[in-house]
Amino acid sequence: MLNGKAVKLWVVNIASFFLFVLLGMTGLINWLLLPRGYETRDRSLISLRHFFRDVHKWVALGFIIFIAIHIVLHWPYLKSNLRKYRVLK
Repeated sequence: MLNGKAVKLWVVNIASFFLFVLLGMTGLINWLLLPRGYETRDRSLISLRHFFRDVHKWVALGFIIFIAIHIVLHWPYLKSNLRKYRVLK
């Protein structure tokens, strides 16, 4: 049976992975598929590019928050290893 901390770590890891994949997908779609600038006649593609750019920014913020939570949940392990290698007194 998993304890509460293990469940939290599992949820944070799954959410981080999902956000990382979404971050990569929105970045690649924006970079490779959608037109840059205003030289296109079809304004819907430019609007779609702006939408993906906004989604990319918000997903990046969520990813940073989940990575911070991940570090906080692993802090005792990190602290013990830093002490072991005399980086942290």
